[in-house]
Amino acid sequence: MASWRYSAINRTGQPVSGIVEATDEKSILAKLRKDGALVLSIFPERGGLLGALASALTGAATGGGAETLSGQDVTNLTRELTTMLAAGQDMDRALRFLVETAPSKRVSRVLGVIRDEVRDGASLATALGRRPRSFSRLYVGLVKAGEAGGSLAQTLERLADLMERERSLAATVQSALIYPILLTVAAIGAVTLLLTQVLPQFVPLFEQNGAALPASTQFLIASGDAVSRYGIAALVGLIVLVVVGRTALREPGVRLGFDGMKLRIPIIGGLAREIMAARFARTLGSLLQNRVSLIPALGIVRDVLGNEAGVRAVDQATSSASGGAGLSGSLGASGLFPLRLVHLLRLGEETAQLGPMALRAADIHEETVRISTQRLVALLTPAITIAMGAVIAGIVSSLLLAMLSLNDLAQ
Repeated sequence: MASWRYSAINRTGQPVSGIVEATDEKSILAKLRKDGALVLSIFPERGGLLGALASALTGAATGGGAETLSGQDVTNLTRELTTMLAAGQDMDRALRFLVETAPSKRVSRVLGVIRDEVRDGASLATALGRRPRSFSRLYVGLVKAGEAGGSLAQTLERLADLMERERSLAATVQSALIYPILLTVAAIGAVTLLLTQVLPQFVPLFEQNGAALPASTQFLIASGDAVSRYGIAALVGLIVLVVVGRTALREPGVRLGFDGMKLRIPIIGGLAREIMAARFARTLGSLLQNRVSLIPALGIVRDVLGNEAGVRAVDQATSSASGGAGLSGSLGASGLFPLRLVHLLRLGEETAQLGPMALRAADIHEETVRISTQRLVALLTPAITIAMGAVIAGIVSSLLLAMLSLNDLAQ
């Protein structure tokens, strides 16, 4: 008997792999299918480098980078699938169209496997749920609700709108911060160049004449020397500190404290709360509009917040809603969500229009994020420019004072 390495998807949709002893590949395939597993690959077990390569290929087949779709890929295929289903095409033909028109072999391969699973009897939600790195719980939950309600095309259209709004919100913040970041990097680079390259050219002149330099000039010379000697070490230390910090943030307690503090920082914290509120309201409203009940919807919403303190507040609100006490009161008591969101959710609960009111709140908070980001950038850009000019002016003035000291000494 030989050793065989296999990878498969079990009954619960989780990827599994292992090594078994068997006479041939067919016997392993029959056993795994009898257990209800979907077989992805089977190959002889090898040691050394070949074994490591086989393991790497197994990882790719069970959801690694080779089978991971980007957010833009998922948005595009959702739009195309919506169009095909709305035109009256059945699921098999719609998926075949997506496979044939896929923009890359990677996307085509993933969609081909999904189509095969659907043709074998799995629901679309089940096939998508087996790829959590490409399709989120929110995505799978909405697809499942659409299939159950017989409105998959409409659900996918709303889902595509939701994804595009999410990407637009993230792009608004990221694009607005690009210029201030570049300006900051340029300012740091200019000051470093002056301290390490320009200023040292004057040091021999000052030393030869033995002039008493102003305190500001002495400070600049010492700063330039320190940057030249320890700049690289400081940069490496900063990188190590960032890596250590990211590792520490994986601890639940540390992450909870950091995220809570981030929401309370002046100006930045307010913007972060608005972004979190927009995500919460948009996701909750979309789920409720697709007839997902409140408690399961909140279980999905917590995964899209991106803030552990916000997740804790949603968990408490879920417990409150499960006990019949309502959602808005617990969210308001946490102090982490804007009052506007809390009031609109309370109004939605009172009028039995929680889904539409949540979507209305999402529109308001997304617009608030856009305006707040524009204002923040409008303040940051001149502030950085003024600070950069002040620092450079200080360096130049210190050099001029030192040159005047030399002039006085010569006279």
